[in-house]
This record gives sequence, structure tokens and C-alpha cells, in this order.
Amino acid sequence: MLQKRNWFSILILALVWMLAACGSSETSGGSGGNQPEENNGGSSDPAPSEEEKSYTIGITQIAEHPSLDAAVDGFKAALEQNGLKEGENVTYDLQIAQGDGSLSATIATNFVSSNVDLIFANSTPSAQTALAATDTIPIVFTSVTDPVGAELVAALDQPGPNITGTMDLHPDAIPNTLKFIKDELGGTKVGLIYNAGEANSVSQVNSIKELLSELGLEAVEATVATTADVKQAAESLVGKIDAFYIITDNTVVSGLESVVAVANERDIPMLAGEFDSVGRGALAAYGFDYYDIGYEAGVMAAHILLEGKSPADIPVQVPQNLKLVINKQAAAEQGVELKPEWDNIAEYLE
Repeated sequence: MLQKRNWFSILILALVWMLAACGSSETSGGSGGNQPEENNGGSSDPAPSEEEKSYTIGITQIAEHPSLDAAVDGFKAALEQNGLKEGENVTYDLQIAQGDGSLSATIATNFVSSNVDLIFANSTPSAQTALAATDTIPIVFTSVTDPVGAELVAALDQPGPNITGTMDLHPDAIPNTLKFIKDELGGTKVGLIYNAGEANSVSQVNSIKELLSELGLEAVEATVATTADVKQAAESLVGKIDAFYIITDNTVVSGLESVVAVANERDIPMLAGEFDSVGRGALAAYGFDYYDIGYEAGVMAAHILLEGKSPADIPVQVPQNLKLVINKQAAAEQGVELKPEWDNIAEYLE
């Protein structure tokens, strides 16, 4: 009997020892059991931070000429300074419509289909087709003269829910140019060449005609449909005008050299709406650098992409730093004698 009890005791002790060993192995930190504190979230990758995100920006541009190209350069520079570097965390898809409105619409539609993160619309027609294509993707425009008249925004301080940008017209640019033609050049008849299909141009021409009337001057108009029409339009104004005023019309600026050739041959002073045209042969311009308005548009885009701001909360901005630039060589070519007093109001291109 005693022997049986001893064996029973030994068996009980063995079972207790085995249970203790199993309990120890489940809590020892080995390969068995659940261990959430030790694997720190498991093997899944953490969500990317804001800095690690990448973006695709569609750039739609109505035509290829130096002013619009400079605006794109400024736009990219602003984004790079805000940490968005091309080829690293931002990709640009630049599409140029070559002056074709229907192609501009197709470009905008393709950007929407591709679900780009933002559309940079470089010109009034580009902005109009982009806005017609989407009311959700953010749009930042530049090189737009009259965003209210073009029905892009309700007011400069009340942009649309998904659109804002920078203008390419300073409120003093047109008045100062017309006064220069009258007071400094003695002109009374001003030649205007523009594409009547561009809302941007029609808005400028209407403003110019109103101001010319107030100054006792006369507008003489010639319209074009394509860049190929520009030279003939310029020639049609010879003998009827005292000066050309080439506004920021994309069609005419793309063919600017045709007007320069006529102005030089016939000794007709040619004023322009922006500095790039002065570098290409215009006599003078009250203007600003398109690089700068592109840069400001890029700052807006950075706020939208990186900070989550709504375009509706970013007012449309007018150009800064208006100044007069005169091309000395163009003055000689167009029969204009430089006045000493201009030294106090202008910068010169040699």
C-alpha cells in the first residue's frame, strides 16, 4: 500500500513540474505566444509623412513664347524652394496648345483623367479650359489679365472654390504707357493688334480705348486669328498710326518679330505690355518680369499642396514692382531720340 502511495506522489509531482515548465515557456519571450510590445507594430511600413509624398502637376500653356516660358520657370523655382524638387517628389507634365483652343481643352481633360494633384494654367485660355474641365482639382493660374472678366473668379478677393492665381496686368501699366505715348512721344493715334478670340486681349483693348478717349487719343485696330496674320496686320496700320502698342496677346507676342520689322522699317515707335518683348525689339514697356508672377503662383501652389489650403482662401494677386524699361537699340531703329529726363524714370537695355 505504501509503495502505491509513493508512486502516486511521484506522478503528481511530475505533472506539477510539467505544467510549471509549460507556463514558463509561454511567458518567457521566446517564439511562442503573442508579443505586441516587442514587435512594435509588426512588419508593416509606416504611412508616408507629408515630406515623403510625391505630386504630379499638369502645366497647360496656350502657346510657346519667352514670357510664358519664364512664368513656368518661376513657378518651378518657387516649388523647389518650398521643398518640391523635380524628379524627386514632384513631376511636371507640361503641355502646350500651340494657340489651339480645342487642343487646350483636350489637355485639360487629359489632366483630369490622369487625376493630377494640381493644374498650373499659364494664360487666360488655359485657365478657362482647365476650369471647364474640373471643379475639384486645384487650379493655379498666371498670365491672366482679367480673371473676373474671363469668368475665372467672382472677384480678386473671392476666387473660386478650386481656382486662384496671379495676374499679368498691373493697374497702372496701361495708363502709364498711354501717357508716355502722348506726353513723351507726341503720339495721337495708337495702333492695336490683337486676337479678338482671346478674352484676355479684348479686356485690355476695351480698357485702352476708354483711356485713350479720356486722353483725347485715338485707337486704330487690326485683329488677327493666327500668328501668320500678324505681319499683314502690322503693315495695314502703316500711315494710320503714330505708335504701336502691343498688349500681352499670346497670338501677337508669338509673332512679335513681324511687328518689330515693320516698326523698324517705318520708324514707328513700338510699345509693349511686358519686358520680354522689349528684349525682342520693342521700344519700351511699363511692366514686370513674368518669372516673378510665375514664382508667386508657385508659392500659392505650395500652400495648397503642402499645407492643404483651399484656393478659395488665397486672393488673386497683381504683379509687383512696376517699372519702365527702354531698349536703346530699338529707339535708334525706330527713330526715337532718347531724352535726358528719361534717365530718372527708366531702366535701359543696351
